Amino acid sequence: MQQHLTRWLPAIAKTAVARTTAVAQNRRAALTVAGVAALGGLAFAPTAVAAPVTSGPHAGAKAAIDLATGKKTATEAVTSGLTTGSDKVPTKADRPAREKLMPHGVEGAQSRIPLDDAQLDNAKAIVQAAKETGVGERGAVIGVATSLQESKLYNLGHLGAYNDHDSEGLFQQRPSSGWGTSEQITDPEYASKAFFGALKNVGGWQNLPLTSAAQTVQVSAYPYAYAQWEEQAADIVQQLW
Repeated sequence: MQQHLTRWLPAIAKTAVARTTAVAQNRRAALTVAGVAALGGLAFAPTAVAAPVTSGPHAGAKAAIDLATGKKTATEAVTSGLTTGSDKVPTKADRPAREKLMPHGVEGAQSRIPLDDAQLDNAKAIVQAAKETGVGERGAVIGVATSLQESKLYNLGHLGAYNDHDSEGLFQQRPSSGWGTSEQITDPEYASKAFFGALKNVGGWQNLPLTSAAQTVQVSAYPYAYAQWEEQAADIVQQLW
């Protein structure tokens, strides 16, 4: 196991170790001509059709991500006192109302993980992108929940043999699917704005259950998995907004 972790961990891109230099480089990448063109393509794409909500137990996040980051699997339920990250997130008096964050309540059992500084920084980037793209608090919840499922809020680089095709970054976006270059999709700002640009193309996304809105953008093999993170995502957004 230690040998596996030693091989995988260098692939976890742009976390706390590289925060001071890589973040600045990544921020610049989001403003390149290619980046603007990719976001523009998403913004003017045909309106997506909402994906159906599936039933049954949700699947956990990819095993390779869990092993590489040393986190619990997504299906392991943990008690709420352990996992809001509230010890690291500043609280505000004018926090968004819960009914605005979770207008449909939650779907099924909820999962939670503790947050470290790198995860919190990435959550802040997603919330900031939600503000700048105009998707509001609800969009931010969908974005954070999606990233919790896809990468546990880690900005993952290529995981080698354990990678899901060429998926990378907070949302496990794929260059081969037109999301941008590897450098761009491992830039939290670019990746978040690309996700929200696609979300805005989902007809009536504001009124959809979270898992349906997220699945329409992500087209995951585990479409119901996003629902399990809605409560923790709402907690994070409520405290960061």
